[in-house]
Amino acid sequence: MPRIFVFGSNLAGRHGKGAALDARLNYGAISGRGEGLQGASYAIPTKDHALRPLPLEAIERHVRRFLLFAEQHPELVFEVTPIGCGLAGYKPEQIAPMFKLISNNVLLPPAFQTVIDATTGLATWLAVAAEADPDLHDLAEAFKRIKP
Repeated sequence: MPRIFVFGSNLAGRHGKGAALDARLNYGAISGRGEGLQGASYAIPTKDHALRPLPLEAIERHVRRFLLFAEQHPELVFEVTPIGCGLAGYKPEQIAPMFKLISNNVLLPPAFQTVIDATTGLATWLAVAAEADPDLHDLAEAFKRIKP
C-alpha cells in the first residue's frame, strides 16, 4: 500500500520549515497549496496565510476533512506527524483528541497515541468503577461530557 506523509501546513502553502519542508523536499508537497493530497503527502493546515497558528476549532475542521479523505481512500496508508505541535505551538493533549476516531489506514505518532490511550483508559476505568461504586456514577457521567 502506498504511504502518505501527513504534515502540518499553513494556508499559504509555504512549506519552508519543519515537517512541511520535509514534505516538500521528499514527498511531493507543492508550494502554494496549503491543504490536501500532494504527491505522497497530505497537508493539514495548522497556521493561517500570515503563518499565525489557527484556532483549535479551525484545525479540527481541517482534521475532520482529512479523516474523511483517509476513510474514502483505504488503498493508502496515512502516516501522521504530530501536526500543530511544532511551529504552531500546540501540545499533543490539544491536538491528539481530534484523531480519536480514525480509520485503520491512519497511523498516529506516538505522542498522539499516548494521549488517546490515556483518555480512553481513564474513561474505561471510570465506567467499570462506576458499576461497582454508585458514588462514582456522577463522576463517570461528567467525564463523558468533558472528555475531548
